[in-house]
Amino acid sequence: MKLIIQIPCYNEELALPVTLDALPKQIDGIDNIEVLIVDDGSTDRTVEVAKHYGAHIVEMEHNCGLAKAFMAGIKKSLELGADIIVNTDADNQYSADNIKDLVKPILDKGADIVIGSRPVAKIKHFSFLKKCLQKLGSFVMRMVSSTSVEDAPSGFRAFSRNAALQLNIFDNYTYTLETIIQAKAKGLQIVCVPVNVNPDLRESKLVKNMFDYIRRSIYTMLRMFIIYRPFRFFTILACLFFLPGAFVGLRFLWFYFTGNGGGHIQSLILSAILILTSVQVGVIAILSELLSINRKLLEDIQNRLKLQDLKKF
Repeated sequence: MKLIIQIPCYNEELALPVTLDALPKQIDGIDNIEVLIVDDGSTDRTVEVAKHYGAHIVEMEHNCGLAKAFMAGIKKSLELGADIIVNTDADNQYSADNIKDLVKPILDKGADIVIGSRPVAKIKHFSFLKKCLQKLGSFVMRMVSSTSVEDAPSGFRAFSRNAALQLNIFDNYTYTLETIIQAKAKGLQIVCVPVNVNPDLRESKLVKNMFDYIRRSIYTMLRMFIIYRPFRFFTILACLFFLPGAFVGLRFLWFYFTGNGGGHIQSLILSAILILTSVQVGVIAILSELLSINRKLLEDIQNRLKLQDLKKF
């Protein structure tokens, strides 16, 4: 059983040694532990530090962002024969002692993806606003994804080989939210385990502006909901047009049958517009569901091709 710990990095020469020194050398049930550094176009000595520690290295040609670096690491980890992949941050935010807790549910065949849940309310270097927004964001994600994920933005995660093969990240910003919605849609089992955090070594490079992060997160959740729950999304949208249209139409009928319909023709026109719009959106819902089925078939083909490619390594 091979475990690969992948660490996306962007200019992490100072924090990376601290992170690498803390990684476990052995875990019960794991025969081999290897480290993979994904250098996302660093301009400092990140690569030299990784080579000094004997880690596998994937070098991006330029800074591509966390999501693409994450997927490059997943691809390389699979090529290296990983049975389990753990993703952690280069700034040593997450306690490496909890890696054994992340891999245990996968070793026990009880999970495909394991997410480390931080004690957000107790993290001292998180502002009150950030704590509230983290809690709110995780709540919204639970509603959107129909999961019980406690800490949706957490990047401390473990993936089984099967789960890693099925991942497709479309977002260029982050992978954390997208993988949750995607995993649920693909029937992958998600488990959360409590993890500890270390003192802050530096400011977040991903969350430079809290409100910009919120905007990007909302956009990601909405887009993933449309991609993986298209029928539900467009059905809800159709109802938002149909219900007021039906109400206005019934209101017109009331006035019509009581002899006052002549002065409420505008209500009839508005009702017709809203109901016709809801019908059109309903047709879109049906078409989007057919496209969703086609996407699933294409993803099955993609997984078969991935397996064939991996056999070459």
